Amino acid sequence: MTMPLTSANPATGKPLSSYPEHSDEQIGQLLQQVHRDWQGWRRTPLATRAELMRQAGRRLREQAESLARLMAQEMGKPIAQGRSEVEKCAWVCEYYADQAAAFLQAEPVATDAAKSYVSFEPLGVILAVMPWNFPFWQVFRAAAPALMAGNAVVLKHASNVTGCALAIERLLREAGLPEHLLRVALITSSRVATLIEHPLISGITLTGSSAAGSAVAALAGRHLKKTVLELGGSDPYLIFDDADLEPTVEVCVNSRLLNNGQSCIAAKRFIVMKAIRRRFEQRMVELMRARIVGDPLDETVQVGPLARHDLRDALHDQVVRSVKHGATALLGAAVPDSPGAYYPPTVLSGVTKGMPAFDEETFGPVAAVIEAADEADAVRLANDSSFGLGAAVFTRDLARGEWIAATELQAGCCFVNAVVRSDPRLPFGGVKQSGYGRELSVFGIREFVNIKTVYMAAPQ
Repeated sequence: MTMPLTSANPATGKPLSSYPEHSDEQIGQLLQQVHRDWQGWRRTPLATRAELMRQAGRRLREQAESLARLMAQEMGKPIAQGRSEVEKCAWVCEYYADQAAAFLQAEPVATDAAKSYVSFEPLGVILAVMPWNFPFWQVFRAAAPALMAGNAVVLKHASNVTGCALAIERLLREAGLPEHLLRVALITSSRVATLIEHPLISGITLTGSSAAGSAVAALAGRHLKKTVLELGGSDPYLIFDDADLEPTVEVCVNSRLLNNGQSCIAAKRFIVMKAIRRRFEQRMVELMRARIVGDPLDETVQVGPLARHDLRDALHDQVVRSVKHGATALLGAAVPDSPGAYYPPTVLSGVTKGMPAFDEETFGPVAAVIEAADEADAVRLANDSSFGLGAAVFTRDLARGEWIAATELQAGCCFVNAVVRSDPRLPFGGVKQSGYGRELSVFGIREFVNIKTVYMAAPQ
């Protein structure tokens, strides 16, 4: 029995829209349509694919205002951040339009053959299981390289951003891509297994929780299907006592509060040298307190609501349990007595191993400050996590920062004196419970291709 997919405005709690769920028969028809369009797309010249992808970028920019407004309404993203997200999606479309030919160029290999080389051929229909927190960027980050490589995409988006999912489907059609090259499967998460198992699905990319990634990987492995998993994070920012404190705290606060704190690569654990911890905390509290919280459609607002009330309640439970185990709340830590799924910017001091704020991913505007005795202790604390997505180091000694980032930190994305962020030009992904595989750059486009050996002997 199918159920409607519903969305609600997290700023007010009021319902927005309801969408009928696809039946099994409709899903079967959809997969056949996508596979049929893929057969033509895989033979479409790269130059043609590139021009259509550039047109998608143009469409994104033309519709930036309405798409940003849709994100604000469905998941609470401040509208200015929504515009930036749309611009980043246009950038990734253009990046792969410009670079795909070079990335997919066959590579000759010298052997005893008359001719031998490695080619990169599309796999087929890729299932993209995407979250609500960056409802456009997460999709385009995976879809742009997959489509440029000659694949097709079935999108299973989070139910609370179904409007965003359908907007993506419509926009790509308007840009001139084949009608069924990217289709939205309107199903609940409980039915994702039927898609993974379907013989027309060739690979799966998922962005989500570690638990979801484990379940998808197990099922995909049973059916011998390629997966890329971008999962949770508890990103450590290491602040050494020679860091330029004022800009460092500003960067830390910006990273912690971006997207209302709902980002897998947001700074979450701030590991600060003992000599500067109190000054760091004092300035962080001042900056966090000054951020404007409110209606995400208000241009002045910097922090909106969390995407759903249950997510807000789960975050508050993590804060309460951390305080119960000895952390001190320097700011926030209380559920507002007002409509909407709001949670205040919160700073926890004295966080240690064994507290949820240290061990778990806190998906919201909660900063955990952890004191370190020295460099070795800071690195130990940073790596003492089941996650390994992003990490950052702040120091005036660039050689020291580079050494720690490049060789000491166990994470897929390590930055020095800058906020951890994704960039189409650089590979993105994690280690440990943060997943495997890479998105973006040349590595991302080659995740869902058949890396094929072609060997030709001379005629006898």
